[in-house]
Amino acid sequence: MLSGWFSAFILIWILCLVFLFSVGGYFMFRKFLKRLPKEDGKSILDRQEETILKTRHLWTPEYRELLEELVSPVPELFRDVARKKIAAKIGDVALSKNAKKMTLDNIIQGYILATPKRDHKFLRKKLKQLNIDDSRYEHLFAQEKTNSAQ
Repeated sequence: MLSGWFSAFILIWILCLVFLFSVGGYFMFRKFLKRLPKEDGKSILDRQEETILKTRHLWTPEYRELLEELVSPVPELFRDVARKKIAAKIGDVALSKNAKKMTLDNIIQGYILATPKRDHKFLRKKLKQLNIDDSRYEHLFAQEKTNSAQ
């Protein structure tokens, strides 16, 4: 039959595969849930794409570069997803204000609202690096804390 060390190796290999498949399945399932349509027939990702398309003409090259700078701390593997999520939230902010063009205020507000609470420390650090005063946006940080607690 099989020797003791080889059986142990096979058992460890099986456990590793089960773990890796479960982690991959978890992330695939999350993506699947975002693609499911809501009551009005649009999914979360459809809404993001629609908002980005509606506000694309508002972005100037300098603000696109600022968006790239803001998402630079995100690992490259997830940067595209983060960029779309943040750009969609910034677009929501601009559309809610009926903006004719993108402003720094809209970008910072959308950036704060799109960033999870656990990453606010890194967000503040990035804003300080860019010499942007975040004290004007304290109400958004507090709003995020109350929204995430509910």
